Amino acid sequence: MEARGDLCSMLPYLPVVLRGGALFWPPQAQEALKALALGPDARDWFDHVLPSLARLLLRLPALFEDHYRSAGDQARGLRILGSQDAGLVLLSQELAAALLACALFCLFPTADRTEARLPVINFDSLFAALCYNSRQNQEQKVRCIVHYFDRVTASTPTGSVSFERKVLPRRPLSDGIAYPDMDAWTKSGVPLCTFRVFSSGFIEDEEQEALEVDFANRYLGGGALSRGCVQEEIRFMINPELIVGMLFMASMEDNEAIEIVGSERFSQYMGYGSSFRFTGDYLDNKPIDTMGRRKTRIVAIDALDCPTKLQFESSGLLREVNKAFCGFLDQSNHQFYVRLFQDLVTKDNCPSVFPDECIGVSTGNWGCGAFGGDPEIKSMIQWIAASQARRSFVNYYTFESESLKRLEEVTQWILRHKWTVGELWHMLVEYSSQRLRGETSEGFLGWLLPKDIPNGDVDYMCE
Repeated sequence: MEARGDLCSMLPYLPVVLRGGALFWPPQAQEALKALALGPDARDWFDHVLPSLARLLLRLPALFEDHYRSAGDQARGLRILGSQDAGLVLLSQELAAALLACALFCLFPTADRTEARLPVINFDSLFAALCYNSRQNQEQKVRCIVHYFDRVTASTPTGSVSFERKVLPRRPLSDGIAYPDMDAWTKSGVPLCTFRVFSSGFIEDEEQEALEVDFANRYLGGGALSRGCVQEEIRFMINPELIVGMLFMASMEDNEAIEIVGSERFSQYMGYGSSFRFTGDYLDNKPIDTMGRRKTRIVAIDALDCPTKLQFESSGLLREVNKAFCGFLDQSNHQFYVRLFQDLVTKDNCPSVFPDECIGVSTGNWGCGAFGGDPEIKSMIQWIAASQARRSFVNYYTFESESLKRLEEVTQWILRHKWTVGELWHMLVEYSSQRLRGETSEGFLGWLLPKDIPNGDVDYMCE
């Protein structure tokens, strides 16, 4: 096999070696895998799964050759996607399973990963966390992983998964949109999209085709392979193919997001954090697109961590709205979106037909848990970003947050008055300025509504 540039760039991070133009396992690893492939004498789970995984790994060099051969000149081959390196990697589910098996057996080289700003990928930290008696949810995370390997060794999945690094350029490009400033957001005449509020339910159970938001750490996966067990980590356990992105996706900067399309869900669960529990098998029946990917679109965006006053400052508001906008934007149609930030765009002449017009955003209290963000501010920021990215709807799951009990009233009032992105942004900035000056301590939703509107009287509000 001819040594491609993207393969050569990946070799320091892979457990195989290149000799004479072909990929091989190092001799010691080859012998260990052959022995493991024969299976133990005991007739138990390990008798089936571990030997099957070893046989899969023995085929890894051939899987790599097939992968790079099929990637051709389409720039979809496995490679390190570093900071500001926009691009897409398309993997078969079989190759993804083999890479996860490498992580299970802790076969990936660890040198240079920190310098490359890559997260931990081997499972040793996940197993080490089992030693903490107070971390019973770690055992449940391992059960999800074990279930995944049980499933893929019983029946090899045949689809594909894509991992895309999305970058919102800091400086204008001749053929694309750049990082919008405060003035650009204020001038936007794009209408706000439909906003639906759900007090119960989960993002991963979304029935409509939507971008499902991963409340991410800037290092993809966060604590999935260590002690973390909140929104991002749980999603990575029930959709283990997401973990593969941790192999080659460097940490995100403020103008970057990661979109993953096609990952299959394998597990049911209940609980959150310390109460998280694996509860059984899940059969994913999502339809398949023309690239062989399930129509599950997950976008990882990392919020400001412990922002306190920063979330009300212009720089903090701008950072968060542009982070969400980068994640929600369909960058394959970037030339179209350039028009949306031109001064000529108004309520009256804003185009009515847009790419991906049927694909919305499914989200919730992004950055409002351990990261300490304000749910009222974050809900508005995501609505603004989704609307500017021309997503047709936002389905917002409040998880029964007390501060969002009037969210549906407020959003319906805004929609009835046909506000634009720029108008809502202006009010958000004005409110935040008053918070910083100490002129109000009220939440944004209560501050925004006219004081003569009765609490909960939606009909009155819409007159």
